[in-house]
Amino acid sequence: MGSLDDPRLRYDYKNREYGTVEPDTKREPFRWVSEVAYKNVHRIVSRGYDTTELVEAGYGIADVIFIDFQARIPLIEEAKMLNYVMILSLEDGLSSPAAMSRIIASGKTYLTQAAGGSILAFGHAYGAYCAFGAMLDKYLARAKAEGKSTAEIAEVLVKENLNNEALGVSSLMLKDPAAKRMLARAEKLGVAGKYIGLMAEVVKVAQKISSEPVDIDMLGATGAVMLDLGFSPESTWAVLAVTRAFGAGAHHCEEVEREDYRRLGQTLTPKELYDGPEDRPVPTLAERKQKVRPGIHRTPQEWKDALEQKQKLKGSGWAIHEEIEDPRKRKMK
Repeated sequence: MGSLDDPRLRYDYKNREYGTVEPDTKREPFRWVSEVAYKNVHRIVSRGYDTTELVEAGYGIADVIFIDFQARIPLIEEAKMLNYVMILSLEDGLSSPAAMSRIIASGKTYLTQAAGGSILAFGHAYGAYCAFGAMLDKYLARAKAEGKSTAEIAEVLVKENLNNEALGVSSLMLKDPAAKRMLARAEKLGVAGKYIGLMAEVVKVAQKISSEPVDIDMLGATGAVMLDLGFSPESTWAVLAVTRAFGAGAHHCEEVEREDYRRLGQTLTPKELYDGPEDRPVPTLAERKQKVRPGIHRTPQEWKDALEQKQKLKGSGWAIHEEIEDPRKRKMK
């Protein structure tokens, strides 16, 4: 029984009760509690609003997203701006998320699996809204604490993050006006605030000190607009990732309707597409000792040399440097 018969345990494990026992009245039972929504046989209520009444009154999906995430009915201009952002985020042609949906669809899966897989692959390269929003909040807080102007803190931000892929300024949108038009629409609707103002200064500084032409990109425009609309970086990611699922669903349907299913083993991967070690004979078990190498290293130099070799081995993961910040450890403002 191992340690289960240890007398220090609070109960006799060998003679414990089976089946239904009386509830423990000394402890609060587990239960889910939500201030987002509830549902009974008569209605579905979000943040206090009957959703059927919202729809009957003429409110749309953008309005209810504000209600869900911010517990408020937005201004007409704010709802129009969110609708604008979501439409631009919905489709991106045969991008990586779309390709992911189609690859999953080729295995004869459900549409929800393909769209869900596409969104699960929605990483920082597709929209680093959490990192971007946290960065802007950090520097705006510094500006307030240090008495710096928006232009001054923008200069600090860019110099410390010029090579950060979450900067929101890059060479991606030099020919595509979508990002600049989004900011122009926010200004026209009167919903531009401190985040768009900060990004305007960030662009100026980046264009001044960058070694290549740069401008606001979709991450910078979308992230700043959503923050000025009152959405947190986390909720921005949720809203836009789910919006993208509609496009992923359309790609699933097209893959099923236009292409044949690919069965297991059907797809060939010729040697021309392989650049690993040359073919080599499998050693016999008697020859095994001549081929094996230990994974344990006895000295720091052995460990260093082995790490350098492993980093050259593609597909091992040793060359990947990835740190994911735990949002629970972030200091709350």
